[in-house]
Amino acid sequence: MKKRGENVETKLFTVDEIDQAANLLRQGELIAFPTETVYGLGANALDESAVKQVYAVKGRPSDNPLIVHVSDFEMVKEYVTDFPKQTAALVSAFWPGPLTMIFNVKPAAFSKTVTGGLQTVAFRMPNNQQTIDLIKKAGVPIVGPSANTSGKPSPTTADHVYHDLEGKIAGILDDGPTQIGVESTVLDLTSSDGVPVILRPGAVTKEQLEAVIGQVAVDQHLISESEAPKAPGMKYKHYSPDVPVWIIEGGLEVFDQAIDWAFKNHKKVGLFADDQIIVETKKVNETFSFGQPSVESATKWLFAGLRALDETEIDVIFAQGFPETGLGIAYMNRLKKAANQKILKKDSIFE
Repeated sequence: MKKRGENVETKLFTVDEIDQAANLLRQGELIAFPTETVYGLGANALDESAVKQVYAVKGRPSDNPLIVHVSDFEMVKEYVTDFPKQTAALVSAFWPGPLTMIFNVKPAAFSKTVTGGLQTVAFRMPNNQQTIDLIKKAGVPIVGPSANTSGKPSPTTADHVYHDLEGKIAGILDDGPTQIGVESTVLDLTSSDGVPVILRPGAVTKEQLEAVIGQVAVDQHLISESEAPKAPGMKYKHYSPDVPVWIIEGGLEVFDQAIDWAFKNHKKVGLFADDQIIVETKKVNETFSFGQPSVESATKWLFAGLRALDETEIDVIFAQGFPETGLGIAYMNRLKKAANQKILKKDSIFE
């Protein structure tokens, strides 16, 4: 194995080769791993040199804290002594699963490369048996930002990871496509008033959380490029392909208006939409259908669709919006950041 920082051969590990992948993690190498949300870029969270390589490989700003992935709640107890009152109920209801929880940690429990200079750390137990086995065999918690070039659409298959990071990391544990398609809900349990705060929406919704623990607040402000975030994925522009993205709200009529406008301006168009929209809209240059007109399907295929369209010869992507309720909050959160908040509605710019 070549030294870290050099060009390496990136191996695709099967579920029968987890021992090999875990051994490389212990040695300080980077291994991408599957979860139910997106693929993560794993490094030993206790090895500062390995964690620094995560930032270098992704091109990620070092003020962004990293989520620490664990195999069980007992692992969290090694680093956190004072748990908020809601913790046990949240763990019982949502772990393993797409919920990340932020706790105050023991002094010097993790290096600043993990915490982003904060006194808090975000922990998650992913709902993927292969990755739980990987962490158990490695015997250490692992950091796990999305396994992609920073700012670009997150990877939902091993092929996406290989496309972005081939030659830069030691390996990828391949467990097929992810099921949810967007990153976990991040819940801050360290607020001074004791009310948990959602910093990043995900598949675990505010309503689901409140059914278990009562009042939950939502941080809706957009992090500027100069502001240090408390959780990943909070930047104003994020998850973005190279091709500009516009969100279409209002259905078939607005899609057709947007397509007319693009063609008049000599732009090649790609659509990310459901089957019906793609069949009934005016013909465009490229399409990616997420199938049924459901926010669950749109969310699962969002990053894959943006990546696929970005690889084609188009000038603009028009992507289907959904109401911001339930899972639609997480979907629109990612899509708005991919589009840099650009939304097209009926007659908005088409006169």
